[in-house]
Amino acid sequence: MAERGGGDRGGFGRGFGGRGDRGGRGDRGGRGRGGRRPRRETEEEKWVPVTKLGRLVRDNKIKSIEQIYLHSLPIKEYQIIDALVPSLKDEVMKIMPVQKQTRAGQRTRFKAFVVVGDSNGHVGLGVKCSKEVATAIRGAIILAKLSVIPVRRGYWGNKIGKPHTVPCKVTGKCGSVTVRMVPAPRGSGIVAARVPKKVLQFAGIDDVFTSSRGSTKTLGNFVKATFDCLLKTYGFLTPDFWKETRFTKSPFQEYTDLLAKPTSKIVHTVDDVEA
Repeated sequence: MAERGGGDRGGFGRGFGGRGDRGGRGDRGGRGRGGRRPRRETEEEKWVPVTKLGRLVRDNKIKSIEQIYLHSLPIKEYQIIDALVPSLKDEVMKIMPVQKQTRAGQRTRFKAFVVVGDSNGHVGLGVKCSKEVATAIRGAIILAKLSVIPVRRGYWGNKIGKPHTVPCKVTGKCGSVTVRMVPAPRGSGIVAARVPKKVLQFAGIDDVFTSSRGSTKTLGNFVKATFDCLLKTYGFLTPDFWKETRFTKSPFQEYTDLLAKPTSKIVHTVDDVEA
């Protein structure tokens, strides 16, 4: 009696094993998950920007991400980063389950931490929660690209060769975790734990001394504190920046005529849909 009730009504009688039958949806022609992936890739190739900044990047009016940082323009589309910094690499730092107590019980989701960088002064951090691991990773990569920041590099002693370390002592904090970075001589390498070392490698810093305190076992706060450290490298005003700043026009002001033109819209008629 219990078996019949659980099987007919879809109750608790069949347990979690019965959910595996849902995978058969992929057999319905092109409606399965196998048919969606190529369509998403073609949509990404045909990027249609929805912001003014995206239109300028698509038309090659803005050719470097430094132009965006110079005028503090907000980046709302991750395709802008893909176009201006094509050498970005990403790595998943951690995937952890998080739970929320509801009336029906505990709702479990997955939280992903992703770091992106080009090892040349640009690094980003993204955190995303989702019901599925793949969706969380994909969303974290997009958020990491949107949060890409410039990292200022400097010298330990004489200014010989290319910048290789942090320009000054910087401190970052998140929760109970505090990370401190100290400039190191050339050839010292990255003296850090596994988590900040990966972030520093993506940022393009070759030599640095680090110290951390607090609950560094909490990887999320540890990587956020490291990211906060790198964010503050451009917040320290050194004598190099004491020169008089010459203000230039913002790209929005410079290309006002281009942005004033209406964007082309794709209009589907009834005949096209029926065909």
